[in-house]
Amino acid sequence: MDAVATAAEVGKGTVFRRFGDRIGLLQALLDHVEARFQSGFLEGEPPLGPGAPARERLHAFGPAALRHDAAHRELYLAAEGKPERRFVTPSVRLRHTHLAMLLSSAGVQSTGGDPELLAHTLLSFVDSALTSHLTAQRGLPLERLETGWADLVDRLLG
Repeated sequence: MDAVATAAEVGKGTVFRRFGDRIGLLQALLDHVEARFQSGFLEGEPPLGPGAPARERLHAFGPAALRHDAAHRELYLAAEGKPERRFVTPSVRLRHTHLAMLLSSAGVQSTGGDPELLAHTLLSFVDSALTSHLTAQRGLPLERLETGWADLVDRLLG
């Protein structure tokens, strides 16, 4: 926080009033990074963006999220903070809403599935802490996670 205040040429109190704490500052940085990713699945080209069937968009979302998070993993992990904040950050809420909408559009209810709960299942697959563990500690290649995502989507949609 001292370094940020110095670089911005403001007092440390100004930084704390604006961001609250270190996690608030990191989440503000994350919002900037996340906005670029969100524009891809909200407004971008198919199959990630609108214009493709829900199944294709679901297939495209996982690899895009995995690659995006891998490129910014340190920031995502540092910005996570307390566990109870994990599911209420705007980026996680938007991703959840997007996946629930795609699952609903793909007709997951016709097989008895609950789009909201299944969206959480899909989000857990691309969780930064999990993917960091799988790629860094376990040595799994990102391509294996992408293949796993496709398999999970296919199983959920039948």
